[in-house]
Amino acid sequence: MTDQSPFRHLRPTSGRPPSWPRPPRCLAAGALDVPPDGARVAVAGLVICRQRPGTAKGVIFLTLEDETGVANIVVWAKVFERFRRAVIAGRCLKVTGRLQRDGDVVHLVAERVEDISALLDEIVALPLPDGPPPAPSGPEARCAP
Repeated sequence: MTDQSPFRHLRPTSGRPPSWPRPPRCLAAGALDVPPDGARVAVAGLVICRQRPGTAKGVIFLTLEDETGVANIVVWAKVFERFRRAVIAGRCLKVTGRLQRDGDVVHLVAERVEDISALLDEIVALPLPDGPPPAPSGPEARCAP
């Protein structure tokens, strides 16, 4: 029986897990509900959204995503000016700041923003030893572009 998984090339052949690049020690987005209001924490993730509403008086809102969920980041104008390049150009960021909780809504108010996009360049797609994965069949094949 052959393995037909499209992810078979990601499985380690030596019995050890692959050495993926890891972000600096950070709290997972899915665990942001654990620390108390006002706690100083760091999160890291891919930037999936940047917003700078005209009515927000220079405040920028970022949404970072990691493997556990999303983190909502508030970047005040003074912090933005200090970390402008990272906020504007970073594909993957580490943000350190204070948690702000309002009911079920949790935001991280940024104090420091670091561009850790270089970690993304270390992720290498390994070539498939048996060629490309098989084309999907069934209903999901009709949804492909």
